Amino acid sequence: MNNIVLIHGGFVDGSGWEGVYKILKKDGYNVSIVQNPTISLEDDVAVTKRVLATQDGPAILVGHSYGGAVITEAGNDPKVAGLVYIAAFAPDKGESVATLIKDPPPGAPVPPILPPQDGYLLLDRAKFPASFAGDVDAEKAAFMADSQVPWGVEALSGKISAPAWKAKPSWYLIATDDKMIPPDAQRSMSKRAGSTVVEAKGSHAIYVSQPRAVAALIEQAAASLKAAAA
Repeated sequence: MNNIVLIHGGFVDGSGWEGVYKILKKDGYNVSIVQNPTISLEDDVAVTKRVLATQDGPAILVGHSYGGAVITEAGNDPKVAGLVYIAAFAPDKGESVATLIKDPPPGAPVPPILPPQDGYLLLDRAKFPASFAGDVDAEKAAFMADSQVPWGVEALSGKISAPAWKAKPSWYLIATDDKMIPPDAQRSMSKRAGSTVVEAKGSHAIYVSQPRAVAALIEQAAASLKAAAA
């Protein structure tokens, strides 16, 4: 259980995984990072499956935020042994990110998403650091805000055909200071998926700010799957 495939979410690219990548590589894992274009869910699943096809054996899929929707669908690939959600969406059959964020509970933080332009979304640059990356170094958070990847409305509305978490084991890291996906929503999705759950005090960008906590859960998943296969 040595292959780890990391999938980023909306508004960002795969470079945010660098800290997690370095820890996993140092610990002897084979790590791949998917640069999913976040134009449509169908396309991001296809891009992920292309990376899975290059793995030399079973792999663990790790998804952050919208990347959770990607791994929920792509996780049905026979090469996938388990799923790790990092402050991520874990939709059920027929659900999409759009349906999951449609009715936020009263008092929940609302992400500063600007009106769509040509079918793509961006976050308000000035509000990006506080909402997305509250515990990330200020200079890095500003860079993330200024280097946003437009997120396709089609990606948000892509519906899951068969949630892989129903057939495969999953782990979930809840970021308790998340201002993008409310922690209670993370708790309910992880409970529904039957995930092994850990909570950590961190922002939505916990994979950037606390790579050790994220890598620790991925390695826990790998060890558990290895033991189950033995």
